[in-house]
Amino acid sequence: MTDAVKRFRRGLVVGKFCPLHRGHMLVIDTALNACDEVFIISYTKPEFAGCEPDKRAAWLAALYPQMRALVIDDPATIPGNAAPDAVQRDFCGWLCKSVLHVNVDAVFTSESYGDGFAQALSAYFGQPVVHVNVDQARVAVPISGTALRADPHGNRRYLHPRVYADFVDRACILGGESSGKTTLAHALAAHLGTVWAPEYGRELWEEQDGALAYSDMLAIGTRQLAREQALAQDAHRWLICDTSPLVTQFYSMAMFDAVDPALAAMSHHAYAVTFVCAPDFGFVQDGTRVDAAFRQRQHDWYCAELARRGVAYTLLEGSLDARVAQATRVLSAHPGGVGARIDGVNSKRDEGQ
Repeated sequence: MTDAVKRFRRGLVVGKFCPLHRGHMLVIDTALNACDEVFIISYTKPEFAGCEPDKRAAWLAALYPQMRALVIDDPATIPGNAAPDAVQRDFCGWLCKSVLHVNVDAVFTSESYGDGFAQALSAYFGQPVVHVNVDQARVAVPISGTALRADPHGNRRYLHPRVYADFVDRACILGGESSGKTTLAHALAAHLGTVWAPEYGRELWEEQDGALAYSDMLAIGTRQLAREQALAQDAHRWLICDTSPLVTQFYSMAMFDAVDPALAAMSHHAYAVTFVCAPDFGFVQDGTRVDAAFRQRQHDWYCAELARRGVAYTLLEGSLDARVAQATRVLSAHPGGVGARIDGVNSKRDEGQ
């Protein structure tokens, strides 16, 4: 059985994708269904916080690996968002011919400027270019980039989980053995209506009956960060992390007196908020822990190392309820917290793609 002949040979979708949302995906999917090949161009000037070029490129690569996406990150060459339509069209035509080395025969948009854009590309390429208008009235996907930047969490239904994950802030909980950090991570996530990332190192320790090798340390850090990325897609506003690669670095030094350089670099992984659980209650031996003195050593090292690195942290003390309340206050007050919004800049192109 042969594949159905598609209407166009090459299609083009141009947009800021700040952020890439389901309206954009509808346009791209329509193009994919109608074309043998589809090319994507993304640029914006100015940039928007939370939608930097590397993120836009990662979103497109993850969701549309079969397509060639050109994400421009050179502000010197990019026309401003308020530049005249003729300038924008000429820039896109130049990118197609000089960078992508293709002519297209269809351009897909959800904008009123699409007809003029197609006409300009027709003149630029010296061949007909058709405009395919997709949901211009925003009936199928009633959202805009402006609204999403203002409240990505309230409008998360319009974002693919892979894209939404990059708007989720991460709160890291550190603490020595038997300091209540896992209990707190679980309770805080439940209180906030979100998810938490359990400690993979503890799972591997139990799986291997405490026989960890030096090579396991880097694997633990790598797996922990991959777990965070995966769970962020299911989180709401915050992902609560019951450890960080910094913890794995501590254990690597304690167990092997050495740290893999890749793990050392990984230990600088940034979190929006860091909590340290105080060792202010009796040590509980569960069969896998060392002792109270080791717990204090851990606590002191975390606090000293965070201070040395200039990483702000909040010390959580008292009962579980007290810690949850204190942590919630900190998260609520954080710029990326419970009520956080990413501000956008209105422009001529802002409501569009």
